[in-house]
Amino acid sequence: MTMAMMNIFPELVTERCLLRQIRLDDQQHIFEGLSHPEVVPYYGVQFATFDATAEQMKWYADLERNNTGIWWAVCDRITGDFLGAGGLNGMDREHQKSEIGFWLLPEYWGKGLMQEVMPVIWHYGFDYLALHRIEGFVESENHQCKQAMSRLPFQHEGTMRECEMKNGKRISLEIYALLRKG
Repeated sequence: MTMAMMNIFPELVTERCLLRQIRLDDQQHIFEGLSHPEVVPYYGVQFATFDATAEQMKWYADLERNNTGIWWAVCDRITGDFLGAGGLNGMDREHQKSEIGFWLLPEYWGKGLMQEVMPVIWHYGFDYLALHRIEGFVESENHQCKQAMSRLPFQHEGTMRECEMKNGKRISLEIYALLRKG
């Protein structure tokens, strides 16, 4: 069943987090994250103004509308505080694969949230979206994220050397992948 057919956005729950649909009133939090000097060095996009963040809000909505992925607001399960966002994008139905992504506001780093939230996202991809492969791309210089990925069951498959330009500089990406079991 496709997301469009379901018409109900799936909420996911972990011990400490609620993953819910990203709403328009999340734009301020998303701006705070995607303009934060500690987040943007290793994230694919950044925004200088609140208004510019509307582009990211549209991207989240287009994933759902076009059935090419799904991203959640990651919130504290008790307080509802916005912690970050994570999800699947670049879904390729023919090859049954997608890219996984995740970011947190810096005050929530180092608390094990990536290890808690990422599994519910990839299980959703395998169990409900019929994916076979989920890929993660991490900038080679992002040592903290690479260390976190090493604690997850993703396999490091290699490095795409100097494969992208970012801020006028060539960057390399580490490729991680997780395959559906069975």
